Amino acid sequence: MEQRTHTAAILGGGSFGTATASILAENGHRTRLWVRDPETAAAINEDRENPRYLPGQALPAGVQATEHLEEVLEGADLVFVAVPSSAFVEVLRQARPLVKEGTLVVSCTKGIHEDGFLLMSQLLKREWDHTRIGVLSGPNLAREIVERKFTGSVIASPDEALCHTIQQALSCDYFRVYDNPDIYGVELGGALKNIYAVASGMAAAIDIGENSRSFMLTRALAEMSRFAVELGANPLTFLGLSGVGDLIATCSSPLSRNYRIGYQLGQGHELQQALDNLGQTAEGLNTIRLVATHAERLNVYMPLATALYEIIYQGKPLETMIARLMGGEHKHDVEFSFHGGAV
Repeated sequence: MEQRTHTAAILGGGSFGTATASILAENGHRTRLWVRDPETAAAINEDRENPRYLPGQALPAGVQATEHLEEVLEGADLVFVAVPSSAFVEVLRQARPLVKEGTLVVSCTKGIHEDGFLLMSQLLKREWDHTRIGVLSGPNLAREIVERKFTGSVIASPDEALCHTIQQALSCDYFRVYDNPDIYGVELGGALKNIYAVASGMAAAIDIGENSRSFMLTRALAEMSRFAVELGANPLTFLGLSGVGDLIATCSSPLSRNYRIGYQLGQGHELQQALDNLGQTAEGLNTIRLVATHAERLNVYMPLATALYEIIYQGKPLETMIARLMGGEHKHDVEFSFHGGAV
């Protein structure tokens, strides 16, 4: 079947926004990438490289970058929002007059908005109520995508036609897109796993061993699903790419920014020093703070997330995380039945 050609706008020239633009351009779509920095835009257009986020990785000629929102959004029928969660609302409000009725909009941002504890799709519904909304999430390390290593992702939306369109637009011989109607479950999986990537980096720095790492990641998945179900998600979503898949990738790879932050913290670096060394946004740090406090309000048992909050924001020793995992209350190994109810 011949694929329809779209005009795609990607808001955010970070690593994942650039990787998404690369796929779309290679698939033959008119692809425009919005970046804040004119020098980065010039480097992408002239040198075919994003020197800040993906140095050394060649980008296809079809990716056209600009710092002007109106140029990126003119005539766009697909919009991918890939800016950090801290800038999400600001960018949506700037861009709203330029986005036409019925545009398909996909959030690629894995974070949580502090005011009201809102997910990015909820912000899109609030700010761009004239559009059709989905979420793209999964084990998608950007550098591996631009290196064309085969990758799976999830487009989540109750809008089946939107899911089909995004699958057609993004799927290629190295990038495969699955669909899921559980938009909040998929989105929570992408946001929550960043917490445990920080924990995994810390654990690697102190060499806890493979038994311990497997134990920690399995209990991390239990925490993620327990919290998400409290917010209305389907626990079975966490058995898919946006749950356990993303958790494994992000908690196992030094390509993950959150893992790298955790590793530096585990080595004894101060938080600000670790952030300066990273030079990029690590969504997990803000997510730890928001989720730990929200879980306390909801009375959801999350010993790992709570321990991380105390280590990073209250100066507790790293051993706090191990103590919480080993000394907390006993829970079921598997907390949800096949039909979604608690065991």
